[in-house]
Amino acid sequence: MYSIFDYGDMIVDRVRMEAYTQAVRQAVKPGAVVIDLGAGSGLFTLLACKFGAARVYAIEYNNAIQVAREMAAANGYTDRITFIQGLSTRVSLPERADVIISDLRGVLPLLEQHIPSLLDARERLLAPGGVLIPQRDTLWAALLSAPAHYERHFRPWQDDLFGLNTQACSRLLANAWRRVDITAEELLVEPQCWATLDYRTVREPNLSGELSWKITSPGTAHGLGLWFDATLADGVQFSNAPGNPKMIYGRAYFPWPQPVELAAGDEVVVRVQANLVDNDYIWSWNSRVFAAENSVKPKIDFQQSTFFSAPLSPQHLRKRADNFVPSLNDDGQITQVVLHKMSEKQALGDIARDLTQQFPQHFPTWPAALTRVGELSLLYSE
Repeated sequence: MYSIFDYGDMIVDRVRMEAYTQAVRQAVKPGAVVIDLGAGSGLFTLLACKFGAARVYAIEYNNAIQVAREMAAANGYTDRITFIQGLSTRVSLPERADVIISDLRGVLPLLEQHIPSLLDARERLLAPGGVLIPQRDTLWAALLSAPAHYERHFRPWQDDLFGLNTQACSRLLANAWRRVDITAEELLVEPQCWATLDYRTVREPNLSGELSWKITSPGTAHGLGLWFDATLADGVQFSNAPGNPKMIYGRAYFPWPQPVELAAGDEVVVRVQANLVDNDYIWSWNSRVFAAENSVKPKIDFQQSTFFSAPLSPQHLRKRADNFVPSLNDDGQITQVVLHKMSEKQALGDIARDLTQQFPQHFPTWPAALTRVGELSLLYSE
């Protein structure tokens, strides 16, 4: 969940805000119906009202929507805005929108349910001929010569600290990417586009692309840098490319397991793939380096994936096996009791009193039980 400080950082990103302001002004005509998807603290909602929207539906799961309500009141827009706290995929509206505004990206546009949420909103909530902001994101990649990023990524686990071997995390780190500030000087090759997300036509959340570079000048490669360019509306773009002003999104560093010396004439082929699994993306970046004198057998072949970036304990794997027969622990029993009583329409205070009687070792006081019941209510009640 974003904090109010995070929303503040988004607002002071002048490149982002000026581009979005221009796009909203261009798209929102007097009397328009607008959806602010992932409204956050409500700035795009207020801009839509300022530029003439008749009605705006501000949809946000985070409690920051309360800030949006207060700012709407302070600016005199309350009568034109419907605030909806929840997930857009579970929202039904009485009308379709002329414009849908969103910025559900992270460091890269492929973040959690960003694409499925936009697909759903486009199909269910956007009027025929309606406008999406943004229209398109173009994803770029380049090989990096960036020893500082490589050192920062691996070094803490490569030293024998206090006479102890601490390298167990190296394999995990080789399959994890991170947000960094990539400079133009760290690019070893010309960037290439590896995927384009056209939100007006995209049909599924997974992306893949293959890149190939012929090395013209020798250098040391430490992995890949990824970023994106955005087209918000006709003639309204911004770029997060290295060398451009720093933006809220940052750039992504996908490391190689070890530095690789590249000679002039070498060819580097990289396949980048991102697949949405549950609520997160599994990234894969498979890299092969072919020497100029041998274009058949690679001298380097790295197979990396974020699937291997998290430690997996045998106990957790056992509990996810298809032949595992589970039994509820205390926490599961508590949840079961609370959900059963919620289904019987009992008040939270009454449920909390029952918990103190059934599970006194967990809830010695009524306020402690009410806190737990309230957390479950936030998750599962309407």
